[in-house]
Amino acid sequence: MSASALRSISAKRKIRVLVVDDSPSMCRLLEQIINNEPDMECVGSAPDPYVAREMIKALNPDVITLDVEMPRMNGLDFLEKLMRLRPMPVLMVSSLTSAESGATLQALELGAMDFVLKQSMATPQGVRSMAAEITMKLRDMVESQPKFSQSVRALPASPTKVAEQDAMDEPICRVQASRKIIFIGSSTGGTEAVRNFLSLMPPNSPAILIAQHMPEQFTGPFARRLNATCQMNVKEAEHNERIQPGHVYVAPGHSHLQIVKSGGLYYTYLSQSEPVNRHRPSVDVLFDSAARYVGKNAIGVMLTGMGKDGAAGMLKMKEAGAYNLAQDESSCVVFGMPKAAIELGATHEVMPLSGLPERVLAQLVVEKREGQA
Repeated sequence: MSASALRSISAKRKIRVLVVDDSPSMCRLLEQIINNEPDMECVGSAPDPYVAREMIKALNPDVITLDVEMPRMNGLDFLEKLMRLRPMPVLMVSSLTSAESGATLQALELGAMDFVLKQSMATPQGVRSMAAEITMKLRDMVESQPKFSQSVRALPASPTKVAEQDAMDEPICRVQASRKIIFIGSSTGGTEAVRNFLSLMPPNSPAILIAQHMPEQFTGPFARRLNATCQMNVKEAEHNERIQPGHVYVAPGHSHLQIVKSGGLYYTYLSQSEPVNRHRPSVDVLFDSAARYVGKNAIGVMLTGMGKDGAAGMLKMKEAGAYNLAQDESSCVVFGMPKAAIELGATHEVMPLSGLPERVLAQLVVEKREGQA
């Protein structure tokens, strides 16, 4: 961030951060990281949720950092109560253990906006890396003016399975012959938005490829959680696997996900090239490949997220003949990515998250009717 930008920010009211963590050393580190920023101040630290509750009432922070494992009440129970009674931006601070990976994904379902991984504090590089990520995300979370009252958490928590006889009803039976492939981009708030979108897609839907901003330790568990609740088969994408209908491919956190075509068939392509728009996986990279190889048979869907990743790629998709939809502001946790795509003229329709699956299915029906005409 430039010196002029920092001076402009520091002239405004500082971002007030409350740290909730039972580790005294972690509290001290987070306090130092936050207070080193000219536009932030740590207003206090709480060793457990009970103390945090009283400090939130007394100090009215703008955002809190929250540990997962704590005494007296764990972070998930506290988060559920907080988002129900006093919704506010929450940044989870998570370890690399598999147990905490699952807990962090559950925290995102409960309403946490984002998370950071605890880096090794044994090296200056590890501390600097964690500090940069924490301050960037805290700043983005507050400045994005997130919405909680009409967020994706208001949608059904789990899908209703389609009965076997219902699989032949309209419009589900018509999607089987579709040549379309669906491409989804999402970031902050996207784990729940993706889950709610997929929960309404029938098992015979066209293939879906997803780029969700998420570290590599979490994309596998994220895909498995989706697979357990959705009717389509959901998996973390692997390199050079054939793309098939009824399957959802989630970009792994260590690679860009692209689609390529060979011999009339579509395959995944993973690349560990440099991040694009600060992200790997990047939505722009996925959407660029959709424009190049799928063209008019692609459907693009932009869901909630910070920044502008995917907007330029979605415009390329539109220019190649794809049909693009974006989640509207009222149902987004953060309207950044959809807004960027809309302002660029990359979308055909904008609507609430709850209406996107039905509209995508309707577009598949339109395609089949046109093919029969």
